[in-house]
Amino acid sequence: MENRSDAETTPFLSLFAALSYGIASMAMVFINKAVLMQYANSMTLLTLQQLATTLLILISRGMGYTKARGVDMATAKKLFPVSVFYNANVAFALASLKGVNIPMYIAIKRLTPLAVLVAGIFSGKGKPTTQVILSVVLTAAGCIIAAIGDFSFDLFGYSMALTSVFFQTMYLVLVEKSGAEDGLSSIEIMFYNSFLSLPFLLFLIIITGEFPYSVSLLFAKINSFSFLVILLLSLVMGIALNFTMFLCTIVNSALTTTIVGVLKGVGSTTLGFVVLGGVPVHGLNVTGLVINTAGGVWYSYAKYQQKKSKPPKLMSDLEAHRK
Repeated sequence: MENRSDAETTPFLSLFAALSYGIASMAMVFINKAVLMQYANSMTLLTLQQLATTLLILISRGMGYTKARGVDMATAKKLFPVSVFYNANVAFALASLKGVNIPMYIAIKRLTPLAVLVAGIFSGKGKPTTQVILSVVLTAAGCIIAAIGDFSFDLFGYSMALTSVFFQTMYLVLVEKSGAEDGLSSIEIMFYNSFLSLPFLLFLIIITGEFPYSVSLLFAKINSFSFLVILLLSLVMGIALNFTMFLCTIVNSALTTTIVGVLKGVGSTTLGFVVLGGVPVHGLNVTGLVINTAGGVWYSYAKYQQKKSKPPKLMSDLEAHRK
């Protein structure tokens, strides 16, 4: 992805973008988990989040609060497959949270660099450095060890998380190959992504049987003040997460977004052992998660070293552009 800027980049803006993305990303995992513990219709939840994003941007543009351009059919056509893969990734990630505890969810999502690495080999991309290969292998080994020691193992949840990794990989590869998001501001990327996802998501909630039951259940649930607060937080944080992720990548780089993602993953894993029901502690599970986290940190360091050793280039490393 070409480095772009919605405004002149300052050190304060760079720091703000990185911190806000880290906070939003960490909070979103726990908020979504809290919602799904009471309302299991994950596809409907994602549809509501994307609808809220679309309406907010349309209203803001109409009131003059944003200078985002209107819909361009050529751009929409180019971005549609990207939007499908992105939302498939998020949809399966949400579905996995219904059965997978937060530490294991984060561990499985750290397999994305391994998938991107394999995809790069088959697509003829250059061979990665030894450090990158070893760090990715260490991350995968830690995930396997942690899974063996996971007392709350849920086959459906694990399958959904691994499917999410696949779609996230396809999204990253497609964006890198097509440059579909080049030349767009963070607000415009958000708008196209949310707007184009709505027909796809509506189709999914109908064929999966969520609709119309999920809507009637939602109206019954919102009578609970606590659930209503969590749901509204989920909608607001869905918008905040998408914006801060794109902003961090644009203002800083995709590499910065990766490192922030790894660091927030360390915090989320730690909190996940005690928050929202916690996780039964088992030596094998904890050892695997520590190895998995170490692999993620090593991977970020290896990519940073690789970035320093190469001359500047127009296309940033998209392997880390993740949720």
